[in-house]
Amino acid sequence: MIKDTRLILALDVTDRQQALKIAQSVKGHVDAIKIGYPLVLATGKDIIGEIAEMVPVIADFKVADIPNTDRLICEEVFRAGADAVIVHAFTGSDSLNMCVEVAEEHGTEIYVVTEMSHPGALDFMQRVAEDMAQMASNANVAGVVAPATRPERVKMIRSIIGDDMAIISPGVGAQGGNAADTIRAGADWVIVGRSIYLADDPKQAAIEIAKEIKDAIDQ
Repeated sequence: MIKDTRLILALDVTDRQQALKIAQSVKGHVDAIKIGYPLVLATGKDIIGEIAEMVPVIADFKVADIPNTDRLICEEVFRAGADAVIVHAFTGSDSLNMCVEVAEEHGTEIYVVTEMSHPGALDFMQRVAEDMAQMASNANVAGVVAPATRPERVKMIRSIIGDDMAIISPGVGAQGGNAADTIRAGADWVIVGRSIYLADDPKQAAIEIAKEIKDAIDQ
């Protein structure tokens, strides 16, 4: 992805027309749109390509299965037009490496979840987050997912993966994460959902958050 706004919209709506309208409105004000199961299950996988015509799409399917199933999923998603897929690492290096192999065939990217942004991630995920970050680094993926709700963890993950991989960070806005703090901790992009797509003016909301990010970088 091109680092322009450093902002990714998590578009977790379920109505096709609403999704396309929001995508069009934020075009040029976000670097990518992350879509997941809610939108795709409600509208069909063609929505991936429709949005990708306007803004690069990250398919947040958190792929987590045996290597062959992961391969089938990634192939379908990339054929549909996605620029990147988010996958889990806890299924092991063979599954992760298969996702990377498919991405390389399609000239696309894989992002690996290290630790999620909700409180429940502390129950189990944080215990192995650093191991999963190292696995992601070893697999030479495009980047990892680390929680904006815990900037200190973003900083820790950055120390493991180094500067050559990207960090995308969900949890800014409705979950309580702060865009500026997350960027300062080492994230390359922040992911914002409800604060943008539920706003009366999603475009203006995206512009304001992007400005907050820019100000944090310029300081």
